[in-house]
Amino acid sequence: MTPRLKTRYREKTIPALMKAFKYKNTMQVPRIERVVLNMGLGRLTDAGRERKVIDEAVEEMAIIAGQRPVITAARKSIAGFKLREGVKIGCKVTLRGVMMYEFLNRLVNLALPRLRDFRGLSLEAFDGNGNYTLGLKEQIIFPEIEYSKVDKIKGMNITFVTTAKTGDEALELLKSLGFPFKKRQQN
Repeated sequence: MTPRLKTRYREKTIPALMKAFKYKNTMQVPRIERVVLNMGLGRLTDAGRERKVIDEAVEEMAIIAGQRPVITAARKSIAGFKLREGVKIGCKVTLRGVMMYEFLNRLVNLALPRLRDFRGLSLEAFDGNGNYTLGLKEQIIFPEIEYSKVDKIKGMNITFVTTAKTGDEALELLKSLGFPFKKRQQN
């Protein structure tokens, strides 16, 4: 079964972007390559001394993403942060293909509308190379997470890596997939 957003991309997004940017070939149309979810837990784990927090983060991210995350470790020792090289400080997962489209569908249609005082995604988070990063302050906006079982509120970064060459192309791609961006302010 083809994910709903993938069908939408093929049927609506490709023709709309070909017309808007005057592409001659469908392979020129930007697409989302992967989605990377990253949960840094440095402050919550007190530089890796609290193993339980990392285990909970791994379980929650596995529920949210649908696949097991990789635990990340510190690359350098930083005395000011009481951090030693090799200490576990977070987790991340990379989604591609069907899992990516299913996650995007849940994020856009279920999780983002649950954000308190949500008025749209920021237009400032594009990196200039066609990628977009979204920061969430709490993982409990995802309906899969049971609020009563959450011990500590953890934030996460979600990066959408696209094949777009510019931020404008990436913006139009994400808008056509249903991402709710803020309106641009007129001067």
